Amino acid sequence: MNKGQTVFSQVTDFFPKKRFRQCVNRYNGNHRIRSFTCYNQLLCMAFAQLTYRESLRDIECCLRAMQDKLYHIGIRGKVSRSILADANELRDWRIYSDFAQILIHEARRLYVDTDFGLELEETVYALDSSTIDLCLSIFPWARFRKTKSAVKLHTLLDLRGNIPTFIWITDGKVHDVNVLDHLVPEPGAIYVMDRAYLDFKRLYHMHQCSSVFVTRSKTNTGLRRLYSQKVDKTKNIRCDQIVVATGINSHKDYPDKLRRIKFYDSEKKRTLSFLTNQFTLPAETIAELYRYRWRVETFFKWIKQHLRIKSFYGTSENAVKTQVWIAVSTYVLIAIMKKRLKIDMSLYTILQILSISLFEKMPIYQVLTDRGYSTNIVSSQIQLKLFDS
Repeated sequence: MNKGQTVFSQVTDFFPKKRFRQCVNRYNGNHRIRSFTCYNQLLCMAFAQLTYRESLRDIECCLRAMQDKLYHIGIRGKVSRSILADANELRDWRIYSDFAQILIHEARRLYVDTDFGLELEETVYALDSSTIDLCLSIFPWARFRKTKSAVKLHTLLDLRGNIPTFIWITDGKVHDVNVLDHLVPEPGAIYVMDRAYLDFKRLYHMHQCSSVFVTRSKTNTGLRRLYSQKVDKTKNIRCDQIVVATGINSHKDYPDKLRRIKFYDSEKKRTLSFLTNQFTLPAETIAELYRYRWRVETFFKWIKQHLRIKSFYGTSENAVKTQVWIAVSTYVLIAIMKKRLKIDMSLYTILQILSISLFEKMPIYQVLTDRGYSTNIVSSQIQLKLFDS
């Protein structure tokens, strides 16, 4: 007897199904498919992410154990390793990439007013990449070095809500700076990057698009000081200068002025040099902006620990990208659900609770609400009477 929706079904209700069908139709994902549709594939892979399944056999065993409940969570077709493997291998990964972008757009709308630590009206992005090492003999298409393969996730993270707004999946040989060729700079937005992205030609393109960048300067970067501004050394600001590039090519690539700020990191006992095209914010705010760049590194660490993207269910490029994009969709879905239900829990805690309660039939808000309770024990009631006197 059906006594209500399962928790998993309530979670997937947050998926915009109509928009997903549009993504499927865009790439003919269900062409000549009779039973195991793209939506079934999405549900199975999302289940694997939420319950930490390690392999296709693992997914098959767990879902078949709940065979009588699959229909009620939306999985109509038969679930088997071969069917799921073929789906990951053959169905266009762009279906799930486009769908993830739809979820990202929704999540950013919900988190637009979230405070990330600095009182700035502008959108602030952190840009970085993370490498996932692979076996060369199993993933020959993702060559990295002579003895191993790797895929690299180039990610642009919106610091309001820690939502990944752009992800570019490449092999490990692609240098980080190349991602700037694929980004569409947002006017007025602030992009915080490390020194791997120091390319004057690309940075000048961002400047011409009215975007702000904050990046590290390299030790061998040729710069000439035009004039200095007063600084408050009690805030560890060593200098605040207006500079220009002195190299023949670098000055040609970036003919405009730049702002150089040197900040002393008292914890690590080192001086950091920042370059930016932002001339009005206080120098300490620029240094603080760069400090918040660590959030994108924390994001990479978090998804590697709590989502299945370090080991893959398939070996082809299509299967790897499909799994990564569904993992991102799952992460963003939980962020959307957290905001809409106004749940005061971390994403880690929500995932841990969901992992053991997906097939329970109880309201999801009840599952995710921390209702602490205490039992008041009266001293005279500690020992129960076994026999009447």
